[in-house]
Amino acid sequence: MKEHGKLIHTTRIPVRWGDMDAYGHVNNTVYFRFCEQARCEWLEEMGIRVRPDEPVGPVIINASCTFLIPVNYPATVIIKMYAGQPGRSSVMTWYELFVDGDERLYAEGAAKTVWMDMSTGKSAPIPDNVRQLVEDAPA
Repeated sequence: MKEHGKLIHTTRIPVRWGDMDAYGHVNNTVYFRFCEQARCEWLEEMGIRVRPDEPVGPVIINASCTFLIPVNYPATVIIKMYAGQPGRSSVMTWYELFVDGDERLYAEGAAKTVWMDMSTGKSAPIPDNVRQLVEDAPA
């Protein structure tokens, strides 16, 4: 994923017993939650509240994940989040998922985040502070 963008956030998340499915590994929907958590932490670090009562906020218009190696309980996942060059109202993000203590890549994903005017449902410009942080992130 490094070729897609700049590393903008890393987080560690413990796997819960309830994250497992009938096959004995982390359910595929949980991977999206891991990426969502990383994205929300990144936004909140910049002072952007991820709440429906904000006049303008980030929404996801698409998301994908490629599952490479099953994650099993107990484990702590490490999510690395990357961002591409921001457009007027959107920024593409990519994710790498690792398990603490293992250098292998367990999953990789992507999501396009668009800033939206909550009253109109139309796209809105990316806040200047977000644009600046993505552009200034070391390559």
